[in-house]
Amino acid sequence: VVVISAVSGLGTALVSGHTNADTYHVDAYGQVVRQQTAAGRPLTAETPSLARSLSSKPNALSLRTTPYALSAATLSNVQLQTIAALTRRTEQIFGCPQDIEWAIENDQLYLLQARPITTLLAEPEPPDGQLNLWDNSNIAESYPGVTTPLTFSFARRAYEEVYRQFCRIMGVPNNIITDHSTTFRHMLGFIQGRIYYNLLSWYRVLALLPGYKLNRRFMEQMMGVKESLPDELLAEQTPPSRGDRLRDTLYLGRTLTGLIVNYLLLPRRIDAFYDRLNNALGSERPDLKQKRPDELVAYYRNLESQLLTRWDAPLINDFFAMIFYGILRQLAEKWCGDTHGTLQNALLSGTGGIVSAEPAAHIRCMAQLTAGDNKFITLLANGSLAEILSAIPARPAFEAQYNAYLEKFGDRCLEELKLESPTLHDDPLPLLRSVGQLARHLEPPPTSYQNGAHPSPQTTASDLANKQVRASLSGHPWRRLIFNWVLKNARRLIRNRENLRFERTRLFGRARQIFIELGRNLHALDLLADPRDIFYLEVEEIFGFITGVATTTNLNALANLRRTEFERYQKLPSPPDRFETRGIVSNYQLPITNYQSSPVQPNTDASFPNSQFPTPNPQFSILNSQFSILQGLGCSPGIVRGPVRIVTDPKNTILQPGEILIAQRTDPGWIILFSAAAGLLVEHGSLLSHAAIVSREMRLPAIVALKGITHWLKDGDLVEFNGSTGEVRKL
Repeated sequence: VVVISAVSGLGTALVSGHTNADTYHVDAYGQVVRQQTAAGRPLTAETPSLARSLSSKPNALSLRTTPYALSAATLSNVQLQTIAALTRRTEQIFGCPQDIEWAIENDQLYLLQARPITTLLAEPEPPDGQLNLWDNSNIAESYPGVTTPLTFSFARRAYEEVYRQFCRIMGVPNNIITDHSTTFRHMLGFIQGRIYYNLLSWYRVLALLPGYKLNRRFMEQMMGVKESLPDELLAEQTPPSRGDRLRDTLYLGRTLTGLIVNYLLLPRRIDAFYDRLNNALGSERPDLKQKRPDELVAYYRNLESQLLTRWDAPLINDFFAMIFYGILRQLAEKWCGDTHGTLQNALLSGTGGIVSAEPAAHIRCMAQLTAGDNKFITLLANGSLAEILSAIPARPAFEAQYNAYLEKFGDRCLEELKLESPTLHDDPLPLLRSVGQLARHLEPPPTSYQNGAHPSPQTTASDLANKQVRASLSGHPWRRLIFNWVLKNARRLIRNRENLRFERTRLFGRARQIFIELGRNLHALDLLADPRDIFYLEVEEIFGFITGVATTTNLNALANLRRTEFERYQKLPSPPDRFETRGIVSNYQLPITNYQSSPVQPNTDASFPNSQFPTPNPQFSILNSQFSILQGLGCSPGIVRGPVRIVTDPKNTILQPGEILIAQRTDPGWIILFSAAAGLLVEHGSLLSHAAIVSREMRLPAIVALKGITHWLKDGDLVEFNGSTGEVRKL
């Protein structure tokens, strides 16, 4: 427990005894377990003795206790969590409990002094055990925030099987795959209800393939990982002995052959995958309500055997997309003089054929069909779902478009890979609201540079990029041939990557249906208090109960226990996007650095190289609003100027014309807002994330990896950004 004493104003008043302090006890989870405020106890304004004490010090500031300080708690919960985290980190650095002095000024936390607490007998031992490295840079786009045990158990099983199969397809011998079984089982981690990549497992899998050092760099780029592997973990990747070199050479040749064969056969594999998926899912949605629980289990196992463990084409395609995108970026820098690393994004914009961009076009089409129907537009924007659905049949053209949208994209939703997320089939109101809002503001494309996208870079960025390439490669026919071949492959593979991701949505949507029906069945049998309690159970716990191999049969009590735990996770600050643990992971004291409610964060010092708190970079500072420029990764070209809208709940957000959409993360469900946005700024993500790919396809100027932008800006702030350079300027 960390004990915190705090007063408003200068700490001199507390030390001298003229002011009573608020006292807080904060536990290891950042929860305030005890609190005693100074309100109601003697608190004086500036006393004569205190005034004399202060006046005797040159440059001392006078302290007056305000009425607010008499009645209100000095610190917010987030500030308390921040101070507690700083205290624990200071203890780790110095190796014993610390008595620290701190101050907060302009939302910046400062560590003023640290002294060892000598009265405590035992000193904590430094963390020991195996080092693990956790990172959610890209996976948080698919699984943002806290998710449920059902989703994690489903995702973990899928990752284990598909990457085991991927290595087999790429020519890795079966005995080596078997030796790495533990690695495949630990591709993902579950930290305080949040899904993380276990990066060491990913590197171990990648190390089985040829060109490991090259692939590692490309993988980090695709996943959006901002730091390379620590030296301690890199040492593990070194071949253990010289005696294995001959075997490794033969193995390398076999694997390289597998790479070439799989590259050549990839189009055929993708076609076969689509056929297999369509046959497994069927052309129509089955009526799962008519199936018994044991039949639902059998249906799931069939999908698992046909698809979940045969996810070969998407994995191979993703691997080559990673390779060719990385090569394209290197060639653009080396041969075309692209010093900013933005040319490849312009070359990849607007290539066409990406299914994830289709919803925006369908939404605009539905909005155009309602043009002039002011009564219906008002109903779409403000009416209840029942009222809107009852009015749709009177408009056959709109009804046809609406039904076609749900038929193709009904499984898309916010946080769509979380099994607990309701889909558009369950609740189409966000879609209808988006159509109504867009219909209100349909107008010709802007012809002037005012509160919206600058049309010139938006429409000609790809042409300008191609012109730059032609000029740079003029007189170098072999370079031009190689560059065009790499560009063609990068376009094809990235398009495939996004389209195959859509097929994953279809499969997850069917799995979601199965578990929802199982929840209803178990609730009807009084085995669960609520049908949605099914999401607090793991896949094999559910199936084991139905098939008779469960070790715990009180599903209701288990679900209640998990719900209580996960409700607590929802209240905790998020762990960092990247951190290390040692020993028992779930018992490790995690650093607390991601705050959603307040910009206050620990002020760390670069002289602490082992600090779990990333050293703040002034360029990315979220603590001081005086910085006028923020730098991220430009992923879709175009210059935009306009007011910003920070969106945390896209279901209940309506963008006004010219507004720039800002979000911590996006997933395919956010597409309902993309068509109304003048531009897109995302706090997380990589150059191959969904937001980057779809914004390029829609020619929507966008930047990702803008660390801290949701704290740096507030609704209505006027900014200008360049989707090529990744620079955002506050005006």
